This record gives sequence, structure tokens and C-alpha cells, in this order.
Amino acid sequence: MTINIPKKDRAEHPSIRAARGRLPILAPAPLTQATLRQWAIEAGADDAAAVSLDHPELEEERGPVRKAFAAARSLVAIVVRMHPDNVRSPARSVANHEFHHASDRVNDIARALVERISAAGHRAMNPAMAFPMEMDDFPGRTWVVSHKRVAVAAQLGRMGLHRNVIHPRFGSFILLGTVITSASVDDPSSSLDFNPCIDCKLCVAACPVGAIEPEGAFRFSACLDHNYREFMTGFGDLLEEVAESRGRYELRERVSLSETASMWQSLAYRPNYKAAYCIAVCPAGDDVIGPFVENRARFNAEVLRPLTERSETVYVVAGSDAEAHVARRFPHKRVRRVRSSLRATSVAGLFRAMPLIFQRGPAKGWKATFHFELVDRDAAVHRATVRIDDGELSVDPTSLDGEADVTVRGEASAWLDVVSGKRNPVLLVLRRRLKIRGDRSLLDRFAKCFPR
Repeated sequence: MTINIPKKDRAEHPSIRAARGRLPILAPAPLTQATLRQWAIEAGADDAAAVSLDHPELEEERGPVRKAFAAARSLVAIVVRMHPDNVRSPARSVANHEFHHASDRVNDIARALVERISAAGHRAMNPAMAFPMEMDDFPGRTWVVSHKRVAVAAQLGRMGLHRNVIHPRFGSFILLGTVITSASVDDPSSSLDFNPCIDCKLCVAACPVGAIEPEGAFRFSACLDHNYREFMTGFGDLLEEVAESRGRYELRERVSLSETASMWQSLAYRPNYKAAYCIAVCPAGDDVIGPFVENRARFNAEVLRPLTERSETVYVVAGSDAEAHVARRFPHKRVRRVRSSLRATSVAGLFRAMPLIFQRGPAKGWKATFHFELVDRDAAVHRATVRIDDGELSVDPTSLDGEADVTVRGEASAWLDVVSGKRNPVLLVLRRRLKIRGDRSLLDRFAKCFPR
């Protein structure tokens, strides 16, 4: 049944008349840094600070944040401390329960802060601390706001070698949240003039997949494929194993009973990190660093060794640097080959993902330049230059630059099929969906740098 209120009567609606009677609405009093921090602490936060969305370090956040909340002007970063001994436990159920407990606290605090800000006359919203996310955009950006980036801009910590924010007092044992508000906060938070990271490289030693390289490089895909196995694409990978198996007995050979049970537990209760050892072994932070300084050998024996000596399954992509690292550094750990978690669904996404899935090992000892000119279904032409030079990668996703050793032209969908392993490039060339010029043997080397 449809109910229509005539326009001539709408102005006399009690709610509209009451609202007009309250006009004009006075602008709410501005909020200060100290006020927002006090409200966050009263709501249960261990630390908090506000920062303007116009801060130079938040340039990449402005578009996505304002897309979710057009009135956004300021961000309030929230810090909640975790209990170190829980996170350090080799019993992953204990460590993950601590993550879940702290993440609930973050969301509850953010929700309470939103209500407090709203009661003061300002608009506000609180995106999830982690999940759920905007998965329509996966495998692109799925988060509304980068809590790490906001916390650093708000001077609550600095990014450590392990790519986690280190708080000067609580160290790496924190979870972060963000409240977005229309309020303007002009006074900046106190400046943090040092990085709490002490460059001990214990995170390098602890990571089972070698995601953190000693000189500072980060193997993003290695971390994603293993540590986030039960957060992102692991379930899809498991479904593909089911689809490809000829029966239950073959599936049992492909996927162990413990892996199936672990995946179900994550789906039924909450997803679990496989490692997060980089946080567990980090000694940084005034409240945490004491035992490390007092006796490093004992700290390593009690904190680092139980994790590195732990018997566990490590998830890696075949031919990846991570697979080589496990074999070399942790031969006692079981290797389980999986498909890459980063599977591009568009050409633009493919070029964005390349630096994240690039493997330095297969790229050492040679160099080449690759040009791509691919046409998508909307007839848009995507041009990109990819250079590999002795283990280093550079990607220009907007133009063809320099002289190419190999040039690939044709349908974008055809090249995506090649990258995913769905189609044979030779057949696509014969069908004139792709044209390849140059030394085709270089494409074999190229493919090994981006294993799937």
C-alpha cells in the first residue's frame, strides 16, 4: 500500500513545524585535542589523539574517507593495549583470543566516542576496527580508513620495520581504531620526535615466511598468503580445492583434517591469524622493553625461540621467495602450497598489485623492459611499462617508456586469463586476441617473478 502526503499538507506536519520552530540552529562549540582525548580515555581507550583530514600524510585517505562520510574534517585515532604474554603464546588460540578481545574493545570505544561527539552537536561515524570491510572492491582497497596511517599522523606512534605501528609506551602490543567527525580540531597533538622501533630485527628472525627482509623490504604477498590465510581468500582457495577434487579421498589428500577444522573454526567464530609473530617478539615500547634490555639471551629463549621452533603449517605460493625462505630457515615446518591471495580482476588492479606480489629471487641476475597496451571491454586503452633489473621492480601504469624488450598488445581480458593461468598465451596469440613482440623467453622469466 502506498501512502502519499499532499505537498500542501506537508508543511503542517508536526515534525516539520517543530523543526522550523527550532531554527536557526547555532553552530556547535569547537572541540579541542584535549577534550577528544579525554572523552576517548573515559570511553576506555589507552591513548588517543585527533588529526585533521587535511594533514599532508593523509592525502591518500581523503577520497575514501569522504566517500564514506562526506562531512569528514577530522579523525580521532584510538589506541587499545593488548596483553603481551597472550600475544606471545605459541598456542594460537590464546593469541587470537587476545586480538579478538582487544578489537571488540576498540569498536565499543569508538561507538561510545561517536555518541559523545554527536551529543556535542557534531556529526561522527566509526568504521570497523578491521572487519567487516567493503569487499565489493576486493582485491583493491577494502577499508574505509587506514587506522595505521591515521595513528602515525596523529603522533601516537611510528611504523616499525615489521609494518606495524609502535606506540612509544605500549610498543607493538596495540590495536587501532578511528572515529571520523565533522568537527574541526585546529590544535595539533604533541609531536613524537623519535621512532620507538629499535631495529633489533627480531621480527625478521621470527617471521615464518620471511616477509620482512633485513634491509627493510617487505614481501607483502608472503604475509597475506600465510598470516591472513583465514581472513581473505583462503576460503575461496579451499572451495577451489573441493571443486577440483574427484572425491572425498582426494580432497583429504589435498586438505588435511586439521586445516579444514581450522578454517571452519575461523568461519564459525572469528578468523584467526596464523602467525603475527612480528608483533609477539617486538621488544619496543617503554612498558615492554625491560626484559629485552636486562637479558637479551633470556628474552630470545623465552619469547623468540618458542615461535621459531614451533611445528606448524606454513602457507606459501609455489616458486615464491617465501617457499625458499621456509626451506632454508625453517626446515622443520610443514609447507603447504596455495594459490596467490592477490588475483587481479582488472588491468588497472593488475598493475597496482605487481609490486605487492613481485618475487625478488627469480628476478635476480637479469633485466628487461616490458610494454603493455591492453584494451578493456569499454574500449579504454591501458598502457604500462614494467621494468625488472636484478631483483628490483618498477611499474609505470600510465605510459610506454623507453625501448621495450617485450611488447604485449591486445585484449585486457585475454591477458588477465594468461596471468590467472586460465588460458594458454600461445592459443590467444594464434586467435589474434594478443600480439607479442620481442624475446618471448623473457615472458617465462617474467611469469616466475609473479607466481600464482
